[in-house]
Amino acid sequence: MSDIILWLVFAFTFFVVLFLDLFVFFKKVQEISVKKALILSGIWMLIAFLYGVLVWFSKGGHVFVDYVTAYLVEWSLSVDNLFVFLVIFSFFGIPKNFQHEVLFWGVIGAVVFRGLFIFLGVAALNAFEWLFVVFGLFLIYTGVMLIFKKEDEGDIEKKFIYRFAKKHLNFTSSFEDGKFFVVRDKKLLFTPLFLCLLVIEFTDIVFAIDSIPAVLGITTNLLVVYTSNIFAVMGLRSMYFALAGIMPLFAYLKYGLSIVLSFIGLKMILKELFHISIASYVSLAIVLGILVISIALSLIFPPKVEREEKV
Repeated sequence: MSDIILWLVFAFTFFVVLFLDLFVFFKKVQEISVKKALILSGIWMLIAFLYGVLVWFSKGGHVFVDYVTAYLVEWSLSVDNLFVFLVIFSFFGIPKNFQHEVLFWGVIGAVVFRGLFIFLGVAALNAFEWLFVVFGLFLIYTGVMLIFKKEDEGDIEKKFIYRFAKKHLNFTSSFEDGKFFVVRDKKLLFTPLFLCLLVIEFTDIVFAIDSIPAVLGITTNLLVVYTSNIFAVMGLRSMYFALAGIMPLFAYLKYGLSIVLSFIGLKMILKELFHISIASYVSLAIVLGILVISIALSLIFPPKVEREEKV
């Protein structure tokens, strides 16, 4: 099966599910229950897996392993980033029944911008092999800094996109029934929902600067990188609404991600400078093992704050 057919299958699947999401399952503005959010996340995971099976039969086991590893890395990074989205929604005071709309259009932007970053990243690595070392060092640095990363509501007002929008655009004080903009007295006014969307979109672009090099450290196959990336992002958008209930599962995830990013960065450097390659199956086992251990530790040894709340 050619790459063209695989791209067409991906595009068809993506747009069909997206259409059902917006115009069937969530035709009316509503709050998404934890149960429904987990079911939708499971559906996206199943779709991602089935597409991976198609990749396996079309391209072989090696490419399938790269696809699964890339999906796991992006999925894990996206989980960690969901906590930031939670802070953003809290800062703007967005009602839960409007959050799905913001995340939906945020994902549409992610599909476009991540596609652009992935294309440029693959082209750059294919043209300049020494960039593998640069990306590798960047990932190791990112992995270390991830341990100390914190996001609070005060950081949002410092973001460039927030300050720029507040300075150059006119905003309403209310949510206007979930609209992004309204026209009053022949004047275009944007709502807090639109500003929240801008901040989320800008934040996702910053996230992509970390996550795209990580996935490119696994493979530079454009099809594998893009499809695994988008499937992971789409699945996590639904999981956001179950975040409060599953938060204890990921208490130590950022430490696991720190090790994963550093491992991928080291792998890129070893391959480029010393021509030492780590088999795809070994990489998958290491990445999966680290993530499983971090989640297991979160359950066995919950943070001190968690234990105090239970007493």
